[in-house]
Amino acid sequence: MGSKSTTTLNLLICDARQGNPKLTSFTLELAPHERPTVGLALQKTGIATASDDPVLDRKGCFGVFGKRKDWDSPIYEGDRLELYSPLLVDPKAVRRKKANQNQDAKFQAAAAKRKARRL
Repeated sequence: MGSKSTTTLNLLICDARQGNPKLTSFTLELAPHERPTVGLALQKTGIATASDDPVLDRKGCFGVFGKRKDWDSPIYEGDRLELYSPLLVDPKAVRRKKANQNQDAKFQAAAAKRKARRL
């Protein structure tokens, strides 16, 4: 009778949800029937219980090597699973504000040129 063996993957977990990022090593042990996925790693680390866990209530709160991943995305030996903090500012709003500032600067420069020509 052959015994069923487990497979292991060595991962890094980078938790940046609170304050400075904390990097820890984690060995993901897989049973013969388990596929190595981001979701399985999150479950086995104790971070989340399922894909609908309140810990994961926002889109894009985890990824691998800076790329957002889905719950069922595959994970590989040596990957760095990252947990992201919520955004403090909406990136679209920042870009819009900067574009408006640049537009204001153009209008002010044009007005200054017109005023200089009159003098």
